[in-house]
Amino acid sequence: MEQLDKIDTKILRILQKDAKKTTKEIATMLNLTVSPVYERIRRLESLGYIKQYVAILDKKLINRQVTTICQVSMRYHNEAFIEKFEQEIQNLQEVQECYHMAGQVDFLLKINVASLDDYHDFVKYKLSKIDNIGVLNSTFVLKEIKHTSEFYI
Repeated sequence: MEQLDKIDTKILRILQKDAKKTTKEIATMLNLTVSPVYERIRRLESLGYIKQYVAILDKKLINRQVTTICQVSMRYHNEAFIEKFEQEIQNLQEVQECYHMAGQVDFLLKINVASLDDYHDFVKYKLSKIDNIGVLNSTFVLKEIKHTSEFYI
């Protein structure tokens, strides 16, 4: 993988904070001309450093204010069961993040819904229908202290 120089890193920091910054604005911030900044951004995209540009929504305004961290332990740990779980979790829109873990739990899910009743229905009618789930342990976020999509680089 190609190494990033200081200018590349600065561009990535700027875009992580505000992906709507124009190439001209970034060039001004870095005391560069537009052309090399444009080329660097395109190179960072083509190399895969920039995967996509997204809008981060306010979960309260879209009525998804209940955040749950759900720990899932599987009954059996063979490859077929793990792959099936990974495939099926992709279809659950309520699941915002899913991680395959090492340790006491097999998967960690971040789920955002409108209410506890909605979470109950999600578990009862969707999540629990996935084969091979042994234990579900849910914890509910009381207050979000820090939330960022930025990586420290």
